[in-house]
Amino acid sequence: MSSGKRKEEAQLANGGVKQLPVWSKALKTNSVWDDKDEFLDVIYWLRQIIAVVFGVIWGVVPLTGFLGIAIFCVLNAGILYLYFSSFQQIDEEEYGGTWELTKEGFMTSFALFLVVWVIFYTAIHFE
Repeated sequence: MSSGKRKEEAQLANGGVKQLPVWSKALKTNSVWDDKDEFLDVIYWLRQIIAVVFGVIWGVVPLTGFLGIAIFCVLNAGILYLYFSSFQQIDEEEYGGTWELTKEGFMTSFALFLVVWVIFYTAIHFE
């Protein structure tokens, strides 16, 4: 059975209530997350977007060294913390606590940030 057909049947089982797409729920405040993995996926991909954006900015500005890494770590964790605690207002304990949500996808976003930062810095400032 196809995935789309299963979703339609699930909607009919829910009384015909149409589910919002994941990114629509992610951008809407106080969304209801029936599937915990869906919300964790949103956290993961938001981190990747943040990593690319900050990597480009850090490469263009040009920030270097430990200061650039420290600022990225603080901003990355802080933005996502504000997102899930203030914007979405979810119960952190449902997801294993604040620490679990804060570290969700952090290392992959950190690696992506470093790659983008180095590429942009090298392309713009290296002679």
